[in-house]
Amino acid sequence: TVGPLVSEICFTFVLAAFLLHRYGNFAQHHLLVTVSVFVAWYFSFIIIFILPLDVSTTAFRQCLHDSESHSSGHHLPWVENDTTGNITVPPATPSPDGCHQPWSFVPEGVLQSLWRVVYWTSQALTWIILPLMQSYSTAGEFTVMGKLKRALIENAIYYGSYLLIFGILLVYVALQPGISLDAGKLKVICITASNTWGLFLLVLLLGYGLVEVPRSCWNAGHRGHSLRYAYFKASKLSLEKSEAQDKLDDVLEEVQLAAGSVTHQHPLRKHLEVILSKVPSSTGAKGNGRGRHRAHPEIDALSGAAVTEKSLVRLHQQVIRALQQHGRTQCQWTTLVEKALALEDVARNEESPERRFRRSAPHDHPTGCAPTLEWYWRCCVRGWSLRILGAVLALLSAALVWSEMTFFVRQPILTLFGVFHRSAESSHDYVAIELMSIVTIGYLCVCAYYTVFRVRVLNYYYLAPQHQTDEYSLIFSGMLLCRLTPPMCLNFLGLIHLDTHVTSEAGRMETAYTEIMGHMDVISIIANGFNIYFPMLICVLCLATYLHVGSRLLHWFGFEQFLGDDDMTVDLVNEGRDLIKRERGRRQRVALGESRRRPQARSATARQDEPALPTQPGSGTMTRSGSEESARTELLRGVEPLDYTEPSWERYQRPEPAWHRGEQPPRGLFDDV
Repeated sequence: TVGPLVSEICFTFVLAAFLLHRYGNFAQHHLLVTVSVFVAWYFSFIIIFILPLDVSTTAFRQCLHDSESHSSGHHLPWVENDTTGNITVPPATPSPDGCHQPWSFVPEGVLQSLWRVVYWTSQALTWIILPLMQSYSTAGEFTVMGKLKRALIENAIYYGSYLLIFGILLVYVALQPGISLDAGKLKVICITASNTWGLFLLVLLLGYGLVEVPRSCWNAGHRGHSLRYAYFKASKLSLEKSEAQDKLDDVLEEVQLAAGSVTHQHPLRKHLEVILSKVPSSTGAKGNGRGRHRAHPEIDALSGAAVTEKSLVRLHQQVIRALQQHGRTQCQWTTLVEKALALEDVARNEESPERRFRRSAPHDHPTGCAPTLEWYWRCCVRGWSLRILGAVLALLSAALVWSEMTFFVRQPILTLFGVFHRSAESSHDYVAIELMSIVTIGYLCVCAYYTVFRVRVLNYYYLAPQHQTDEYSLIFSGMLLCRLTPPMCLNFLGLIHLDTHVTSEAGRMETAYTEIMGHMDVISIIANGFNIYFPMLICVLCLATYLHVGSRLLHWFGFEQFLGDDDMTVDLVNEGRDLIKRERGRRQRVALGESRRRPQARSATARQDEPALPTQPGSGTMTRSGSEESARTELLRGVEPLDYTEPSWERYQRPEPAWHRGEQPPRGLFDDV
């Protein structure tokens, strides 16, 4: 039956939709971007979750094939039973009755059709659609054709390199004796080029992720290390956030100048309105061109002559990228501050004798569990759980590195995953095969994608929950999933010796996945060299990552890295501690202001709901205390409440209140120093 297959397809659909809803924003993102990213995520998850069914089905077909081969006249030698002395047939010889059909068996031809649709759709997304869409989202042109033209120009080098590789491979195949080019050979060349590039990226990413993922879990169990690393990241991110804020301020200044120089009757005004529509209303850039116009009287003579469509296109692109960078840094800063504050709460509660978890901000992120239970989880259990998980992942990484180095050895089988698969296949344990497959593929995906969103050079992309991820990062994640998942699964099939171009074993059944992917038999230098021996570089990269070679080199070149007791690291940790302390004070003042405003709002609402009493002669007299209370209430009602959450870029829109020497200075002036 196809029940398990349909169930997993529906499960992956729900999973992709849930994750896209968590990280994306259906209301603000373009519909085409949302649909494309969903298809990319959905088809990549299908490969990850359906491939174990393909592996177990292939194991069942292998059992049937061996049974048919045995019954067709292949005579095996007789062996003697060591315990009884009787002559028996070895029990490893399969029989048709001994091949138990797996619960997730998929009929012949179903998976081939599924892989054909999934694979070629994913390739079209990762090589053509998503790169164009990524450039289209940041293009500054004001028409669809203009944006498409800009996207094609920006991807010219990108596509040119692929066409060059494809041309070289095509010439190489054409010069081979006895090989004729047809549609099938061209398809194999395309698959070869895609898998070669994907495996090259995979080796680089796994060389870092297989070490850093277990080490991060282990270090997360040490509260002191996690808190110091959060302080370090806060110091670096604060500088990046300030630079993004300054860049946004500069771009908004240019928008103000353009708004003041282009009148409403100007032909380019419609393009300027498109730019103004992307500027957040809180910045005050909309409709404030008159003030800027008065500040720059030389613009009167221009009347928009200095503003051209080309300059507006450049300005539009700058606004898009500045807002994107500003939003990224703000989102990452908020997430990092919340994490640092939570770690400080854990550190403070660990020393509490009450064993009841108390938060510094009780209104933030309530867990819904009892304070005592939360104390035991956060202060006792969680740390040890992360350390145990880190140790288990370290063993899994070691097994993967060993298997990557030895999976090309045909006999005997040295890969641990290959040995496990053959053992489970001989015992017809299809559930164990599927569990091993899903765990291994999932861990490979985690290690590879963790590297992309962790390495500082690629910090431009991020995935933030609560609908905070921008379109550019979502498109990049979909493109990365489609590009890395197929070669990653081929690499996994090589680890368990289910790819005949690795094992060259006669009589082995192929999975439906490799039937569609094909084998790299056309170009021998790639099939026999690059895709087999190049994974051995994972061992070298893992060793370099374990010894922090890359971090030390970057630190030597001036890029600050977290290196324990280094002087620069200590200074950045101390600076980050001060920044988090300042942010905690700011949030406490905001919470205090809100708590003070709520009773005033409730009392004002209650006074409005009270019925008016009829006035009588002589009732207008009031006592001294009553008049003072009424006057005080009126004064408080007229004072504008302080708001500490206003965006900092509004500072150039309003004149700050003057303070004279003889007046009382404001309270709390140096709280943040």
